[in-house]
Amino acid sequence: MEIRTLPLDKTACYDAMRAHDSRFDGRFFCGVSSTGIYCRPICRVKLPQEKNCSFFPSAAAAEAAGYRPCLRCRPELAPGLAPADSFARIARSAARIIETECLADQKIVDLAEMLGITDRHLRRIFLSEYGVSPVQFLQTRRLLLAKSLLTDTSLPVTEVAMTAGFGSIRRFNDLFQKRYRLAPSRLRKETESGLRVADSLTFTLAYRPPYAWNELLSFLRDRAIPGVESVTAEAYRRTAAIRKGDTVHKGWISVSPAPRRDALTATLSMSLLPVLPQALARIRHLFDLDSDPAAVQEKLSSMAALSPHLPVAGIRVPGSFDAFEMATRAVLGQQVTVKAARTLATRLAASFGEKVETPFAELCCTFPLPERVCGLEPVADHLGPLGVIGARARSIQALAQGISSGSITLSPHADAAQEMAKLLKLPGFGPWTVQYVAMRALGWPDAFPDTDYGVKKALATLPEGKRRELPKTWSPWRSYATISLWNLLSTTKE
Repeated sequence: MEIRTLPLDKTACYDAMRAHDSRFDGRFFCGVSSTGIYCRPICRVKLPQEKNCSFFPSAAAAEAAGYRPCLRCRPELAPGLAPADSFARIARSAARIIETECLADQKIVDLAEMLGITDRHLRRIFLSEYGVSPVQFLQTRRLLLAKSLLTDTSLPVTEVAMTAGFGSIRRFNDLFQKRYRLAPSRLRKETESGLRVADSLTFTLAYRPPYAWNELLSFLRDRAIPGVESVTAEAYRRTAAIRKGDTVHKGWISVSPAPRRDALTATLSMSLLPVLPQALARIRHLFDLDSDPAAVQEKLSSMAALSPHLPVAGIRVPGSFDAFEMATRAVLGQQVTVKAARTLATRLAASFGEKVETPFAELCCTFPLPERVCGLEPVADHLGPLGVIGARARSIQALAQGISSGSITLSPHADAAQEMAKLLKLPGFGPWTVQYVAMRALGWPDAFPDTDYGVKKALATLPEGKRRELPKTWSPWRSYATISLWNLLSTTKE
C-alpha cells in the first residue's frame, strides 16, 4: 500500500528537531533509521544525524514504515491539527471520528457514508493528508491509546485492549508485538508508571504553546452550571453523561494545567472507561487543544488597532463537552444576561438531569440528555415553571428532537455549513445563535456573530467602513477574534 514518506522539507524538519520547536509538535514525526524509533519534534533525546532521519505527516505513516514509538517523548501525546481547507477538513473530520470512536463496530465504508463521500475518495484525501490509509491510521490510533493506558494506568491488559477498540486480546497482542516488537505486559514493566487510584484514570493532553489558560477558564467560570460544572482557580470539573449504544455512562472529569509541561492533566472517573475515547475527544474539543496559536496570532495581528492588549497570545475558543447542553444554554441566553441564562440552565439540570455520585460536593447531577427533553410533553408546561418562555422551550425541544433522530449533528467532525443551515430552520434559531453554536459545538474556526452586542460594542470606536472591513482580515480565525473581543470588554469592565 502506498505510503507518503516525505511530505515536508527535510532540512526545515531537521531544524525544527534541533530547536525542539513546540510549534511543530504533531505536525510531523521523525523516524530514525539507526534505532528504528520515531519521535515528536520536541523529543529531548540526543539529536540523531540528519542522514538517519525520515519525516512523516502522521504517527500512522511512521508506523507503517516500520518505526516504533519513542518511550520518552510518547507520540501518542502529540496534539492534533485544526481543520483548514476543505479537503483537509474532510480528512481531519474522518480522523476525529476515528480518534473518538475507534470504529469498534463500524467499517471504513460506514465512515465514508457518515461524511457523505465514497470510500475511494476518503482513502485518497486521507492518504494526501496523513500519508496512510484510514485503516492504517485506525490501527495506529488504537495502539497508541492502548499504549497510553498501559503506561498511565494499572488496568488489566484485556481491559486495555477492549477499551482501545480491539475485538480480541489475541488481535491486540499480535499487532502490538508486530508494530512495537514487545509484548504489552513488557511495556508496563519498562516504564516508570505509578498505579492510579481505583476510581479514576489520569491522562496528559498536549497542546501547542502558548495557551491562554486564564482567559479560557474565566469564560467557562462565568457560564458554569452549578451542580453540573465547577470552576476553581486551577481546575475545571464537571459531570458527564455519554451514550454508547443503549447505555448511558455517567461520571465526572477534572482538568487542570500539567506542571512544567505544555499540556493539561485530565482525570476521569473509572465509570467512563467504556466511553474513554469519546470522553478524551470531548475534553480536547472543550479546551481547543488542537489549535495552531501561531497561525491565529499572525492572522489576528490587525486587532491591535482596537487595543494594545490584542491579540492575546495563545487565545483559545472554548468548545463544548456536551453539545446539547451548550446549545440549550445558547437558546436560554437569547436576549438575557449571561447570569440569567446560567440560572435557567441550573434549574433545567436540577429538574430533569440525573443524580450522579462524585468526589466533589459541588457536582451532583448531569445535564438532561436530548432524549429526556424530547419526552417532555407539552414542553412549555414542563419548562415554563422554571422561567423558560414557551418559544424558547419549543426551540430547545426541536433541537433535542433533531439530535435524537440524527438529523442534526453537533460535533467537530460534522460539516459546519450543512449543520448551520439545518439549525437556521429550527424555530427560534437566528443568525446569532447559529454562529455561536457553530463556534463552540461544531468547532468552526471562522464563526462571527456580527450582530452580537458585545462584538458591536468592541468595534464601536472604529469608523463605519473599518467596522465592516477589519473583521474580514481575521478570516479564517474569526471565532478566535470573537472570543478576544468579548475578553477585551470583560477586561475593560473590570
